[in-house]
Amino acid sequence: MIEEYAGSLPILLFQNLLDQKIIRHFVSTRHGGFSQVPYDSLNLSFHVGDDPDRVLKNRRRLAEAVGIKLDQFTIARQVHSGNVRVVSDKQRGSGSTDRESSIPDSDAMVTDTPGICLIVLVADCVPMLFLDPNRRTIAVAHAGWRGTLKSIASNTVKTMEEVFGSSPGDIIVGIGPSIGPCCYEVGLEVISQVRGSFQGSNECIVNESKKGDGYLDLRKANLAQLLHAGVNESNIEIAMRCTCHESDLFFSYRHQRGITGRFAAGIMLLPTL
Repeated sequence: MIEEYAGSLPILLFQNLLDQKIIRHFVSTRHGGFSQVPYDSLNLSFHVGDDPDRVLKNRRRLAEAVGIKLDQFTIARQVHSGNVRVVSDKQRGSGSTDRESSIPDSDAMVTDTPGICLIVLVADCVPMLFLDPNRRTIAVAHAGWRGTLKSIASNTVKTMEEVFGSSPGDIIVGIGPSIGPCCYEVGLEVISQVRGSFQGSNECIVNESKKGDGYLDLRKANLAQLLHAGVNESNIEIAMRCTCHESDLFFSYRHQRGITGRFAAGIMLLPTL
């Protein structure tokens, strides 16, 4: 990834998506907004306890910085599921100015409609951006450990394939900043479920103790799903940046013990000329 400023805001961009002129995409940080401690400062989520007026001001500032209208922001109510929603023009702007209008109970969204900016909100979970440049289809996904075990990454690829005719080998994916295996310690219950869900799960678990707890590599687990779904490894860019280690730059649920904001990853198809 590269980091640059969009107006006054630091924004991260995937190298593999920058070459694609049919989209606009971004990953925000925690800097440049109006929210106060512990949500300082560019918190983009209404549901964490922050002042809603400040959240809305933050979203307006982000929209202006990335050159996308606020009423194009389209956000789902994330529930750590494997659910993927196909978004149509009627749902453009859902969840942009309040939580109540968010697309219900979904952790991934897919569309082929230009002008819809699909967004996921994260603070340690894995954000993923998808593009099929041939079918002009985009998607976003949010993967914590529960969503990962429910195959949210492969479900997203499958939806792009079944609904829009995408070939998995054509899909380009950016895996954004998330908590790394350096910091993501989990207990025996989670480790057992990971072992029951993934072939090759040993590669996703590091420093396992005799008690059965260990450290989970969410990036590697989602990468394995994408590869199994047929995405080419050469089409996948992974941001090797740990949100817990870089809690000064990103919101981190683990580092801030559950009381924190959310940063965003978004992608939008541009209208054809």
